[in-house]
Amino acid sequence: MIRVADDRDIATLAEMRRRSSEERRGTGPDPGFVDRFRAWFNAEAHQRTFWLAAHDGKAAGMTNLLTFERMPAPDIDAGRWGYLGNMYVVPEHRVRGLGRQLLDVVVAHADARGLERIVLSPSERSVPFYRRAGFDDAHHLLVRPPSS
Repeated sequence: MIRVADDRDIATLAEMRRRSSEERRGTGPDPGFVDRFRAWFNAEAHQRTFWLAAHDGKAAGMTNLLTFERMPAPDIDAGRWGYLGNMYVVPEHRVRGLGRQLLDVVVAHADARGLERIVLSPSERSVPFYRRAGFDDAHHLLVRPPSS
């Protein structure tokens, strides 16, 4: 089951984010994390949609989509695009189609709202997953990495 998450799911989303970070970076205990996550969620909720996937009543995956609206110009409407972030599926549910189901929900949401594109910053491991779903390199965007 995949559904839109809301503020009642903050603790679950925070736990999924903690697991994701621990898996990628080996992070340790952080007693204030849930409070920081709650503050971030509340600040972002007006421009992000969050999804939570569950299997047998337990959280199994999550993701979110930030909607960015460009400034309009004369004779050009304000276009919108989405930034897909924080896609995570717990290890025991990977390679079973749950990630693709989450992605399909995000894409359908973006299409229904007329978003012109979805961009993301994939991990090296996830690049083949996104390519299989039709994502490609963004040759028309530039990025400035942080200065050292």
